[in-house]
Amino acid sequence: MSQKIINISFPVNENILLLINQTKERFTQEVLYLTALFLWRKRKLSLGKASELAGYNKIEFIEKLQRDGEYIFDYNEEELDEIFEDAGKLV
Repeated sequence: MSQKIINISFPVNENILLLINQTKERFTQEVLYLTALFLWRKRKLSLGKASELAGYNKIEFIEKLQRDGEYIFDYNEEELDEIFEDAGKLV
């Protein structure tokens, strides 16, 4: 199955880029990363697909998450209980 690439664009006031001291290219890269991060946190994208959206390979994306202080493993309390319960069975 071939993948079709589409371009998405939206207007940004130039003053915003000046205020945050970013080029159009850097801003676009940051928006893609933050969008990928948001969709991954919401569990709409896997880690691999989020890294693809952000323009990184999976290892680079994980390293960027670490540099930004983001949790790579984000389990809720129920999931953690299940993991520890399963780990306890291994002993």
